[in-house]
Amino acid sequence: MDKALQTKPCRFGDRKNSDVVICLKNREGTPKRFYSHSLVLINRSKYFANRLSHPSSSDCINIHCSEVNYDHHVNVLKLLYLPADSILDSFDSVKSALGILQVAVAFQCEEIARCCIEYLEAVPWEDKEEELILQAVSKLGPIAMPILARIQPVDLAATKNVFVSAVRVATSISGPCPPFGNELKTSAQEQVEFMLGEDEDAPLVTADDEVKSVLRMGLLQIYSTFEKELSALLLEPDLVSDRAEEKILHSLSDLEWMCNILGKMDLMKDFVSNWAESSSNVLGVVEDKKLDSFMWGLKIKLIEVTAKVLEAVGYGNVILPTPIRVSLLKTWLPYIRKMKPLLDSKGSEGTGFPYKMSEDLCQSIEGAMVTLVLALPSNDQADILADWMGAEQVRYPDLSEAFEVWCFRTKSAKRRLVEGLDGAGNATVSL
Repeated sequence: MDKALQTKPCRFGDRKNSDVVICLKNREGTPKRFYSHSLVLINRSKYFANRLSHPSSSDCINIHCSEVNYDHHVNVLKLLYLPADSILDSFDSVKSALGILQVAVAFQCEEIARCCIEYLEAVPWEDKEEELILQAVSKLGPIAMPILARIQPVDLAATKNVFVSAVRVATSISGPCPPFGNELKTSAQEQVEFMLGEDEDAPLVTADDEVKSVLRMGLLQIYSTFEKELSALLLEPDLVSDRAEEKILHSLSDLEWMCNILGKMDLMKDFVSNWAESSSNVLGVVEDKKLDSFMWGLKIKLIEVTAKVLEAVGYGNVILPTPIRVSLLKTWLPYIRKMKPLLDSKGSEGTGFPYKMSEDLCQSIEGAMVTLVLALPSNDQADILADWMGAEQVRYPDLSEAFEVWCFRTKSAKRRLVEGLDGAGNATVSL
C-alpha cells in the first residue's frame, strides 16, 4: 500500500474521516452516496486525481451509471481500498471481472485493470462469456492484448501442424492412443472436418505437399485396416454377433470419413482409384453365402460409400480411364440392383428391419449411373444397357434415360455414317 495510506488508514464507507463523497446515479437519477477519501482516490485512480485536482472541484463527485454496471462501479470503489496483492484474489467470476475491468479502464485505475486482465486471461470461459469478452475488450485498445492473444488467429504454420497431427490421430498413422483409444480418434476426425468446414472465411488449412502427403498416408492406413478386417470377416466364428459387424462397420465409417475429407482437399481421385481397384475383392467377401442373412449394416454402408464414388466419377469431378469406369459400373450395378429389392422386401416384413436405401440415396445413385453410362463409348453403353434390360429387376436403377439417349445417338451416328459414305461416292476428282 502507498506510504501515505499507511500513515492514515482508511476504510471504504468510513464516514468519520471521509473528505469526499462519491454519488452514483442510475438512469432514473436515484443517487447512492459512498463516503470515500481523497488520498485513496488520488493515489489509485488518475480519473479521480484529475477531478480532485481541478480548482473548481467539490467534495462531492457525481457519476452516472446504468443499472447494469452499477454493481461494477461499487466494486471498483471497494477495490481502491484493497492492497494491490489482494485484488486478484477478490474476483469470483468472469462476468464480474469483465464489468470491473471496463469501469477500471474508464476511471484509469491501472492496478485494478491489470489484475482484471490477469484474471480473465487465466480462467476458462464459456461460449457466451467469450462473446461478451470480445465485445468488451475490443474497445479497450492495447491494454486488452493479453486477453485477445487467447483467441487471435493462429499463423498458418501452427495451424497446419495441428491439422497434420490431428489427421495422424484420426487415421491411426501413429498407432492407437491409449488410454484414450477411439474417443481421441473420433474427436480428431470431428475437428479435422470442422477445420475444413465451408464458410465465408478463408480455409484454415491449404492443401500443400505436406498436407497431401499425410492425407494419402492416412488413406492407405485406413484402406489397409479395412481390407484386413474384411478378409478376416469370413473367419469369424460367430457372424451373428453384433461385435463382428460393429468392428468392420467402424473401419468402413473411417473410410467414409476419409472420403468426405479428401473431397474437400482435391484428393478425391486417390480415394476413387483405391475404391475401384478393391471393389471386386470387397464384393467377393460381402456376397459370400455365409453373409446372405447377416451384415446388413455393412451392405448398406458399402452402397452409401459407392454412391459417393459414382457421383464423383459420373459428374466429372474425378477423371478416370474408360476401362476403370466400365469396370466400376459393371461391378456395382448388379450388386445394387440385387440389394435394392432385397432390402425393400425385408423392410416390408414389419419386423423393424432398420436398413434400407433412402430416397435421396436411390436418386443419387441413379443420376450418377445415367451420366456415367452416357460418358462411355457407344459399344460399352450397349453392353451395360443390354445387361440392365436383360435382368429380372429392371425397375432400379432406372437407366431408361440413358437408353433413350443411346438410341438417339446410335441412329444419328448411323445417319452421319451413311451421309458420309454417300458424299464420298458422289465426289468428283479434279486434276
